[in-house]
Amino acid sequence: MWQSTKGRDGTVRRLRNRLAGALLSVLALTLAATGCGGSSGAASGGDGGASRAAPAGESVANRVEPLAKRPEPRLPVTVRSADGERVTVERAERIVPLSGSLSEIVFTLGLGDRVVARDVTATFEQAAGLPVVTRGHDVSAESVLSLKPDLVIAETTTGPEEAVGQIRAAGVPVLFVEAAKALDDVGPRIEAVADALGVPAAGKELTRRSEQRIAAVRGDVPHGEKPRVAFLYLRGSASVYLIGGADSGAGSLIEAAGAVDAGAASGLDEDFTAITSEALVEAAPDAILVMSKGLESVGGVDGLVKIPGIAQTPAGMDRRVVSVEDGVLLNYGPRTDQVLESVVAQLYGEDGKGGDR
Repeated sequence: MWQSTKGRDGTVRRLRNRLAGALLSVLALTLAATGCGGSSGAASGGDGGASRAAPAGESVANRVEPLAKRPEPRLPVTVRSADGERVTVERAERIVPLSGSLSEIVFTLGLGDRVVARDVTATFEQAAGLPVVTRGHDVSAESVLSLKPDLVIAETTTGPEEAVGQIRAAGVPVLFVEAAKALDDVGPRIEAVADALGVPAAGKELTRRSEQRIAAVRGDVPHGEKPRVAFLYLRGSASVYLIGGADSGAGSLIEAAGAVDAGAASGLDEDFTAITSEALVEAAPDAILVMSKGLESVGGVDGLVKIPGIAQTPAGMDRRVVSVEDGVLLNYGPRTDQVLESVVAQLYGEDGKGGDR
């Protein structure tokens, strides 16, 4: 059983608070600790694949694919922010998205040349040269304001609140977008950003493209007995090992891959719970889903199965591990079809089992 000290308990509580919104918080915490690289392979485990026919271990494409026709914003517009405020956007020449997921949407809409900074979780190639001004829950108001933005786009989980409030108090429009939790959030998030940028038609087009591609991947998911998949959040350097529950944000992706969320099915109702041998026995996962940097932090698959309880699960015995880059795994955005392809390819593999052996 994983033994927690008072310090570790505090770390877990802080992580659970930050992970309450699922996607943004998980990505920000992992990448803030390990750097911006989102495409490096996980030791002994492999990364996500970008093609349904690709073998496990290939990376999700590290570039976004903008719409074929670049839209021209029609401004000003007034839109409703997810925090209830009405936000008027008069110009969108200098945009600062405060998460990698939001940056991905802006770039894919074809307006990436207007983005002047990025969050640490924006790991795709087109954003690589932008200055990092925020780490999800560590927004620097001074850094953001120094770029003289016309519009700041934030997640509802972005913080600290004081920093975001300072940006608004300086007269900069701040649009909050609901944090991503499931596949159904892909379209609404894209359209919320597109509407604020004065390109609603492009938002609808990108939504259609994204949803069609996701549907195509789901149509190729093997039928039969559904494997049980546990989503683990790993931070080996801090001895933090968590198992995702019903609110982890991974359930929708796992289910779309034709599997069962083992954590939720075992009765874990919260976002994340500290790993114990008892929790793992109850979850009984056939496969384990992890972020690639988290897998690296514990020494790859060889290190993962040394965590007490892992080796006794069906997943641990089969070394059946699915690993996808931190900066894209739970984005629920324009590249989610590629993420799903990767998960399916690794989960089932050519022999119908997948995993690292």
